[in-house]
Amino acid sequence: MLYQFKDIYSDQKAKKAYINEIIEIFNILKLTVPSREQLNEPQMSLEGLGGIQQLIKIGIINSEKEMTELKNIINKNCKFSFDEFFQYIKDLDQKYNTEQIDCKSCPINSYCESYRKLIIKEEEKHSNKPTLMDLFCGAGGMSLGFKQEGFRISFANDIEQCCIDTYIHNHPEVPKKYIFQNDINNIIPDIKKYVRYSTTDVIIGGPPCQGFSNANRQRIIDDPRNKLYKAFVQIVNKIQPKFFVMENVAGMKTVATQVVEDFKSIGYDVTFDILNSYDFGVPQNRKRLIFIGNRMGVNNEKAFEEIKELNKHKNKHVLEDAISNLRPLTASRIKNSTELDTEEHGRKVDYNPFFEIESDYQLLINNCTDSIPYVFNHKARYNNDRDIEIFGRLHQGNKSDDPKIADIMPYQSRNNIFKDKYYKLENNKPSKTITAHMKFDCNMYIHPTQARGLTPREAARIQTYPDYYMFKGPYTKTYMQIGNSVPPLMSRGIAEVLKKYI
Repeated sequence: MLYQFKDIYSDQKAKKAYINEIIEIFNILKLTVPSREQLNEPQMSLEGLGGIQQLIKIGIINSEKEMTELKNIINKNCKFSFDEFFQYIKDLDQKYNTEQIDCKSCPINSYCESYRKLIIKEEEKHSNKPTLMDLFCGAGGMSLGFKQEGFRISFANDIEQCCIDTYIHNHPEVPKKYIFQNDINNIIPDIKKYVRYSTTDVIIGGPPCQGFSNANRQRIIDDPRNKLYKAFVQIVNKIQPKFFVMENVAGMKTVATQVVEDFKSIGYDVTFDILNSYDFGVPQNRKRLIFIGNRMGVNNEKAFEEIKELNKHKNKHVLEDAISNLRPLTASRIKNSTELDTEEHGRKVDYNPFFEIESDYQLLINNCTDSIPYVFNHKARYNNDRDIEIFGRLHQGNKSDDPKIADIMPYQSRNNIFKDKYYKLENNKPSKTITAHMKFDCNMYIHPTQARGLTPREAARIQTYPDYYMFKGPYTKTYMQIGNSVPPLMSRGIAEVLKKYI
């Protein structure tokens, strides 16, 4: 669990997060542990410490003394009873002890403190792996790509709590104390104290920069709106990694020479280029400006050439490769119901009936692991009657100016501006760029065959996140996390080349 038990009384936000996590755990337990009715066995007595110890292992409580408080919280705030919850915990404990489940693939493990300790201990054995710091880490997609190429994560930071919760949940090999939720400017003075390893090979990140439009009038690093960019430069200077990789929007290229100057002033040779994630096998056109800098005398231009050469031979993918084999859903018709789980509209935690029918692409993003029978964050959002009617009328590739919706199009007077306000994606082409705008609506990301917008899981698959990756926090913020991500497959293509020079 991400919150101390004592916090749920002093902090209402922490209490709500704690309750939501209890609900997530219960839903996962229902999937991973057969009910007593399914087993045709009588209910077990709640006597004994087996289940209690498993509660402590998972981190739901810290001691037996907290059982009463937990019982009160569940019975007052959840649709299931404490006895139901505790029964699943006891059954899980028995299965762990008898090795009746595959612990490596069990999704409850990411909540389990004892499991995390084992994974952390295992990671410490690989001291020869290169090390990584991730600034403005978001949901952790860029880190994941480097991790898949054999990097150890030394430190991660973001200001958004939901991003930190997601990062912690999906990177159990990193002790929580090295994943910081804070304004990056607050940690610069003591940054060396917060880092897990004594040396850092690579720093990665994509600092938001709002002041680029005025770059022709003053230096970027001096613009007060670009303090986050300045923080990235300062930390690189303090830590002195062998390499850094900084990514940002392609439009930043107009001021890229100033960025190069700023890093040269602290001793780094820097080269930049625009890379398209589609060339890395990602099923979307997503152009990003990538800066690679080093202080080892490595030719950065050669590194870029190697990255392009390596990835141009990889298979290219389209939308259908990513979003197939997920069960059909309908748009929610209930306002303000983003946390409601239903059979029709989807659930945050669910069983995937198509998990054994995977495309080559799905095996690729899952890192060639065995099929994953669970699916997370596959929930359709609310849409009004007009939007659902528009979704149904449009054909793949159609947008707002299509005559089929002219009579109900709400922006007719501004069609020249809002041509893409509605857009129906095409199965046989790459997706349009996934962005954080999806947190507001998914009208520009209409499912190609279903009258609804893409779910967070479908967007995550387009971004090449593996199916086991769960996005934490409020429903709309899952879209924000996914839309702001560097696709792990793209990150992996960069890491594969850089690790040869470290």
